[in-house]
Amino acid sequence: MTGTQKIGIGVAVLAVLGYAVYAQSQKDQSLGAVSKEKSSELPDIKGSDDLDKVVITNADKGEVVLEKKGDKWELTKPVAFPANQANVKSLLDNLKELKTTDVIEANASEDIKKSYQLDPAHAVHVVAYKGADKKVDDVFGKSGGRGQMVMVGDKPAVYSASGYSSYLYAREVKGWRDTEILKFDDANVISFVVEKTNELSAGSTADAGAPKKTAGTLSFTKGGDAKGDKWAGTWNGQAIARFDEEKVKDALRIFKALNADDFGDGKGPDVTGLDKPQATVTITLKDNAGKYVLKVGKTSTGSERYASKDGSDTVYVLPSAASEWITSDISKFQQPVDAGAPKDSKQAK
Repeated sequence: MTGTQKIGIGVAVLAVLGYAVYAQSQKDQSLGAVSKEKSSELPDIKGSDDLDKVVITNADKGEVVLEKKGDKWELTKPVAFPANQANVKSLLDNLKELKTTDVIEANASEDIKKSYQLDPAHAVHVVAYKGADKKVDDVFGKSGGRGQMVMVGDKPAVYSASGYSSYLYAREVKGWRDTEILKFDDANVISFVVEKTNELSAGSTADAGAPKKTAGTLSFTKGGDAKGDKWAGTWNGQAIARFDEEKVKDALRIFKALNADDFGDGKGPDVTGLDKPQATVTITLKDNAGKYVLKVGKTSTGSERYASKDGSDTVYVLPSAASEWITSDISKFQQPVDAGAPKDSKQAK
């Protein structure tokens, strides 16, 4: 091999090496550009003031629309109702935390979308606005070892994302509604009355000195003592034997922050029984600070019951804890027969 040939081969090798370095440089730049792009794929949401409408389309739960009116959020679809403010805030806070981390597929086909559950039959689609400006358009799919799969707007790529909490977006409709029925300070209650119809058994009334009956009124009033902080209890106007005022306080702890377990939307009186209530609960606050009246109807599921509140057309489903206080007999408010009694000689042994 001549010197000229050797020089030619050397030049060729250098050219190949130079092209390899150039190609790698271009690839590195390309990867750097993708990394920079994916880090900014999801919108930068500063806070709840950045958005005033959120539409969530959940494959198996339908569409939910939340809108901010004044300083409060409302549920406007599928029903019009005040929204659960805490749950909406949790959703908005989560939107601020979302970040894309990796490009999983640069140009996803329909089959790839299905494999990542990003198709309409499986995905959760979140669109959020500020006025007419669409600020968020994210489709969330499968979650696994590679992270949360997400597509953004009209971009063809599938990304993995961090920060996504699926339960915040996949709530049942009742989870977006304001479930509050009653809210008051139990220390301000001066009267707690449960009037029962024939549909509810009041149990044995022998200890109260009255004949057995299925209808009647349990009435508890506060303030009969010198300090004004003691409770008294009657059944149909007669004092309840072995009355335990701590049980009244227990009941009020349930009612003071009473939330619905569900709602009876679309159910008629033949189902709810609210046209002829089986019980009426009246709670009165001192100093004319307010009065709350609940009408209680038939059972919904288990021991839960349908109820309505004066001043509202909403049909609520009362949780079991509240329903049981309403349907209980007077023994629920009594001390046991031997409460506080000294043990006899046999018991002592």
